[in-house]
Amino acid sequence: MNELLTPSEMGEADRLTIAGGIAGLTLMEAAGRAVADACCRLLCPGDPVLVLAGPGNNGGDGFVAARLLRQRGHVVEVLLLGDRARLKGDAAGAAEAMEAAGIGAVPLFGEALGAGLARASLVVDALFGAGLDRGLGGVAAEAVRQVNESGLPVVAVDLPSGVSGASGLPLVNAEGEAVAIRATDTVTFFRAKPGHYLMPGRSLAGRLEIADIGIRGDAIDRIREGDATAIRLWRNGPDLWRDAWRAPGAETHKYARGHAVVLSGPALATGAARLAAASALRVGAGLVTVASPPSAALVNAAHLTAVMLRPVRDETAFDDLLSDGRVTSLVLGPGAGVGERTAAFSLRGLSRLGPRGGTVVLDADAITSFSPDPRVLFDAISGAGANAILTPHAGEFARLFPDLGESDGSKVERAWAAARRSGAVIVLKGADTVIAAPDGRAAINVNASAWLATAGSGDVLAGTIAGLGAQAVEPFAAAAMGVWLHGEAGAVAGVALTAEDLPGALKPAMERLLAAQVDVAGEGA
Repeated sequence: MNELLTPSEMGEADRLTIAGGIAGLTLMEAAGRAVADACCRLLCPGDPVLVLAGPGNNGGDGFVAARLLRQRGHVVEVLLLGDRARLKGDAAGAAEAMEAAGIGAVPLFGEALGAGLARASLVVDALFGAGLDRGLGGVAAEAVRQVNESGLPVVAVDLPSGVSGASGLPLVNAEGEAVAIRATDTVTFFRAKPGHYLMPGRSLAGRLEIADIGIRGDAIDRIREGDATAIRLWRNGPDLWRDAWRAPGAETHKYARGHAVVLSGPALATGAARLAAASALRVGAGLVTVASPPSAALVNAAHLTAVMLRPVRDETAFDDLLSDGRVTSLVLGPGAGVGERTAAFSLRGLSRLGPRGGTVVLDADAITSFSPDPRVLFDAISGAGANAILTPHAGEFARLFPDLGESDGSKVERAWAAARRSGAVIVLKGADTVIAAPDGRAAINVNASAWLATAGSGDVLAGTIAGLGAQAVEPFAAAAMGVWLHGEAGAVAGVALTAEDLPGALKPAMERLLAAQVDVAGEGA
């Protein structure tokens, strides 16, 4: 259930299921039951519940939940946004069943809402779901403000009202305001939506439950059949890339595990490269070499042990290092400095490793060095057929893709557009890091600790990805696995971590991954 659906794809999955013989009211009944179950886990027996219902199927799910909560002994009030007489289809049927159970819907307005909130122990947000395409205004916006101010726990149906299911952003109304429910828990159905994991939607949704309501799993393939332009989106995790990587076997030797090279910066900016190199070695690269300016060689030598060191004066010396066919991945950018030198080394690396299938990770200064003319980088990636991975944070992304601003579509769409344009896998970093490949595969990462927002953390990530690429893990899988391991390492390192803690923390993170692989293999035996 890690694959995500856009709101339009979810609507099509509903339609296909109903066309296949399952009544829409049956799906609504199952959805409402899942919401009622979630409420009961937060309530004490008899606690009063306030249901805010919208005029569509989201409101219908709320009507079902209200009826079931009443049957379970709770006092339930329902406030309806809109005219009861205008309810249609399954929502009207659910309202009739609720009314037959003794619950009438009262129009949603200020006094009724204030009184209902004063009596309630919990609010069910069934106003609007993931398909909302406009910002909340008027009565709906005021209701959301009052609910948020009440401090009551909120169970949202499908997605907190006001949040875009595609982007995770609160939708802006005609007055320029972005208003959205802040939920304690959210119950969605069949598959999660991008807005559940993209920020700030992930924070607004609270704890997420994905309920099975009877939609067939093959609906996803049927929706996308013949659509080569569709993004295939997942929540990042081992199920996505587990088969792309294997732990060393008894016959493995260090050269078979690949050789990663990390370009160092000058003497006063060497730490970033060493962080990347240590991480590449820790995740399994057989050999790692720091390519250092001669003036920085002694500084690097004083800190390196298992990581090798090679003085590299100029492009010719760099070319000589990369001519060794055993070099299988390269990291460029951490601490390298912005400018023509870093750009030239990056182009040389792409031209050398690209034709032989090596992985080239461009981070930080290597990305910014191409901001005057990004097409030079994209043409080099294409010309070499390189397995390139770009790892920008938001600022670096904007320098390389200035037209793909944060207001233009979701983070997933922007990352995929960048991947198609550049020919590289894009790792658009943040609390909701997105990994996107030119072929339409994409993933949202959700396991990152806030403590990872610290200097040097990105250098560790670049090295982790390169270490996996050195072992011939294909670029999208290497990037997604690297991002996930980076998040796990952050969890291992815990609070107040610094980047120096992370390479060592990758060891227990890898151990957890291997233990999980053994469990999966055992289940399949």
